[in-house]
Amino acid sequence: MHVLIISALWPEPASSGAGLRMMELSRLFVQQGWRVTYAATAAASEYSLDIKQFGIAAVEIRVNDSSFDTIVSELSPDIVLFDRFSMEEQFGWRVERCCPEAVRIVETIDLHLLRNARHSRFKQSHGVACELSREELFSETAMREIASLLRSDLSILVSGYEMDLLEKVFGIDASLLHCCPFMFDASQIAEDAPAFTDRSHFITIGNFRHAPNWDAVLWLKSEIWPRIRKALPDAELHIYGAYTPPKATALDDPKSGFRVLGRAEDVHKVMQSARVCLAPLRFGAGIKTKLADAMLNGTPNVTTSVGAEGMHGELPWSGIVADSADAFADAAVKLYRDGAAWQSARQHGFDILKRLFDAETNGAALISRITGIREDLQAHRLKNFTGAMLRHHHQRSTEFMSRWIEAKNVRS
Repeated sequence: MHVLIISALWPEPASSGAGLRMMELSRLFVQQGWRVTYAATAAASEYSLDIKQFGIAAVEIRVNDSSFDTIVSELSPDIVLFDRFSMEEQFGWRVERCCPEAVRIVETIDLHLLRNARHSRFKQSHGVACELSREELFSETAMREIASLLRSDLSILVSGYEMDLLEKVFGIDASLLHCCPFMFDASQIAEDAPAFTDRSHFITIGNFRHAPNWDAVLWLKSEIWPRIRKALPDAELHIYGAYTPPKATALDDPKSGFRVLGRAEDVHKVMQSARVCLAPLRFGAGIKTKLADAMLNGTPNVTTSVGAEGMHGELPWSGIVADSADAFADAAVKLYRDGAAWQSARQHGFDILKRLFDAETNGAALISRITGIREDLQAHRLKNFTGAMLRHHHQRSTEFMSRWIEAKNVRS
């Protein structure tokens, strides 16, 4: 079995949750004994992982360029996984034309239609944007993303909340969807991590290029941290994140304990040294890597309803959920001071990881779903007339536009 992964970026698992997710899936496929080729449109950065060490081949590709047709035809993959719907828009029609029998899968990472709609709501209300109306959800982004998912044989969601949204609000049939949360081995869960009394200070972490993370830092700076610091004058907040811009480093203030420390070379080390993780996310989608990292390292958290969404099912949360600055600060102080509450939250995190994020369980379910579709691909596609219709019209419009751009680039 040969899997081709098509992405805009080379994986940077130390920089973002998306990079971690793509390596998680890539390694799962390798573990099946499958051949994996990773193709990206961008140049590698200094933080890109050397995927060849995991037995994964690397291929550079270009958008709006017929050279891809030759590449994909020669690779002749059995499965093509698109890293987000935008890659399916760019390359899906070419894959279908060159490799019509390949199973086409979209890894959503998070639903962009949901992320963007919540961001728009936040700009208007400046409060935590969780539940949205159909009018808010039915955007141009939604039309593009939903069309892409319908054109594909399967779409992978990380959150049960988002899968329910697609089924109930957008009417996508469950046969086209699969929920596969993060996948962690038992060996990754640090149940022997430092105890309550061996830790100090607060931590927050996240790629600064991700708008919800930057907003969280600003909210911490302006409203939440001053409240916490007033109650805990010796505590510090350590802020880590990849691609730290000057506007973020300018917020660093040792006097108030608000420390902007840049990229964390070892997430587990810094997470295990902190007593409480703060994730005041007012908009966004998907499930949050920073909160999974906190659970893995036995670090209780305070987050919002957006942050906790889709991560714990019916299980108790691994900390406290609060949606206002006052409630958030009060919760942070409580967890920081109360050893019993802290220990209980820590155990809840371990329970969530073991029951909902088990690598063997989640990985086996995904592989079974993919192989099942491949074994009866024609019958699977015959049940999705809407997808076939969308592919027909998308191929025509996208192909002509792509060829026009390619010809224009050649002339210039």
